[in-house]
Amino acid sequence: MNPRSIAVITLALICGTSAAFGVSGLGGRRVVYREPETVPVVVASSPMARGQMVTAKMVALQAWPKSLTPPGAARSLDAVLNRAVLASILPGEPILDGKLASPDSGRGLAALVPPGMRAYTIQTSRIAANVAGFILPGNRVDVLLTLRSATNDLTGGGSSTTLLQAVEVLAVDQRLDAPAENRLDPKQLSSVTLLVTPDQATLLDLGQNMGVLTLSLRNPEDVAEAHTRPATLDLLRFTQRRPNGDPTPAGRPSRLSRYLTAMASAAVAAYAQAGAGTGLAKSRAPQYQEIRTLRGRQPGRVLVRAAPPPHGVD
Repeated sequence: MNPRSIAVITLALICGTSAAFGVSGLGGRRVVYREPETVPVVVASSPMARGQMVTAKMVALQAWPKSLTPPGAARSLDAVLNRAVLASILPGEPILDGKLASPDSGRGLAALVPPGMRAYTIQTSRIAANVAGFILPGNRVDVLLTLRSATNDLTGGGSSTTLLQAVEVLAVDQRLDAPAENRLDPKQLSSVTLLVTPDQATLLDLGQNMGVLTLSLRNPEDVAEAHTRPATLDLLRFTQRRPNGDPTPAGRPSRLSRYLTAMASAAVAAYAQAGAGTGLAKSRAPQYQEIRTLRGRQPGRVLVRAAPPPHGVD
């Protein structure tokens, strides 16, 4: 037998012996599996819509690992039965105490109103036209109030203001939960119920009786205050927006109009001073009319002198 064959046989014996010892060592070790500690958790056995009352057929008890149990999960069936659902719950989802109304809150819409708050319903056919039926229960909206007034007031005939901000929608018509398609038919929308404070309810009541209430849709997570200014018909006539949404300086007169206005004011003052000693200042003082101008995007005001009265006529 040549030396190469002897070397191959020796190497094979060494490898086989090593593998045998390794397998025997693994076989001697025992893997100990410990069952995790579990606790009973109430889970939903069927879908639960917002506003529904929890019944025994809708829930079941399951053993959950204690380390994986979410905080606030119900541990007994008695803790969830006959309570209203505040947010939709899917089958198999643990029922959290925060997703259920208090046991004494009752049924229906009243169960969704927290203590100290009120549910107020806006009834208007213009709600659907604002956001094309995309306002759903659970959304947040701003409430806009539009008022018409006399043409001789400061608004120029009408105004619109953001009355309330980031208000939660409790219900749309008689629906307390959003439909599966996340959209309602605008032709069938006639009312929206909002969750407001008592003071806000009085504002909505007065606004609904004296003007027109409309809604603008917000992101549900956007609850920050928006610094808005009321819009008036007088301001709207001379307001133009740049492509980025920034307003032009509303009501700021141009350099030419400021110059003409200053010249006219100086002429009026000089004429009145000249006629003060003769008693003609009042009768002969020229009358001026204000004309509003618009040069490109720049609004302005110009005083135009009216014809003076004839001599001898007061």
